[in-house]
Amino acid sequence: MTQATPKTKQKKTARDLRAESIKIANTIKTEGQTPVETKAIANGIQRGMEIFLRQQSEKTRELDKRVKKVKQLSNQLTQQKSGDESEEVNNAPVQSRLPWVLLALSWGLFLAAGGVMTLVK
Repeated sequence: MTQATPKTKQKKTARDLRAESIKIANTIKTEGQTPVETKAIANGIQRGMEIFLRQQSEKTRELDKRVKKVKQLSNQLTQQKSGDESEEVNNAPVQSRLPWVLLALSWGLFLAAGGVMTLVK
């Protein structure tokens, strides 16, 4: 059932293109032009329209591929960033302890130096 739908759309599009090309060929018809010539012009216009539509669909497919590739790269980057953030979270306790250790060490040295100074007096 799903396969029949695209075929009918393609046939309908081809019919629409044919009707539109005939309409265009009749609007640009010159004096003395035979119906055979008008039909040949309509065929040329139809082929040109088909080529144009094919090129547009190729461009659309190419654009969709590029968008998909960009989305994949974006997802990979976000995954890498989330992995990096989890590593930073693991390193955070070590970094937060360092200032406290240095503070305690400096106070200890200060008190020790103060104790030495009182002994020297």
